Amino acid sequence: MLTLNVVAPPSILPIFSAQPSNHQFNYINYRLANTGRRKLKVSRLRFLKDNPTQVVESSSTLQEEEEPQPEEFVLVEKTEEDGVVEQIIFSSGGDVDIYDLQTLCDKVGWPRRPLSKLDAALKNSYMVATLHSIRKSPGSEGNDQKKLIGMARATSDHAFNATIWDVLVDPSYQGQGLGKTLVEKIIRALLQRDIGNITLFADSQVVEFYRNLGFEPDPEGIKGMFWYPKY
Repeated sequence: MLTLNVVAPPSILPIFSAQPSNHQFNYINYRLANTGRRKLKVSRLRFLKDNPTQVVESSSTLQEEEEPQPEEFVLVEKTEEDGVVEQIIFSSGGDVDIYDLQTLCDKVGWPRRPLSKLDAALKNSYMVATLHSIRKSPGSEGNDQKKLIGMARATSDHAFNATIWDVLVDPSYQGQGLGKTLVEKIIRALLQRDIGNITLFADSQVVEFYRNLGFEPDPEGIKGMFWYPKY
């Protein structure tokens, strides 16, 4: 008998990977619904009395204030018939092994990218959210099996704009709302830092998934454009 303990209820929406390909991408934008209720962020800058054109930054910089605080918690826990306990751990600490990430990309059918560039992309991201499966067998303390099963990341100018990239979930874990959780957690972290213009690019088959999360295709007639090297 399978016992399932949902610590944070997953969505019933199907999960799709926004797979990079040569297909037409759709530019999608997430906009704040209640902009009038947003708090005005005041950067801690002061002007010198004798020289009003010279700005001195306070000891607490704006970048330090805006860095997302990492969090980690058990999203789902279930006990299988043989007594094995599986936990799905959400983390926003950016702890990703690039070899594990490459394996996950292979599982969803993404084209391989150079490991050095994957590593650079992760290090230069504003936020990286992951899902790991940890399986604990009875009587095997210290021999837990840990596997990367999901990831999403965001880049940002730390002020106005952010873009979500690389949303992917292991095919054997899709359909449980895990991709929705990854995207929603990133959106929440960005909005907490008053970054309200959030965009992403998606294949046509996943547009409806992101629409259900509050994104709008081509808002106000703005079209995403791409430039590719011609060689």
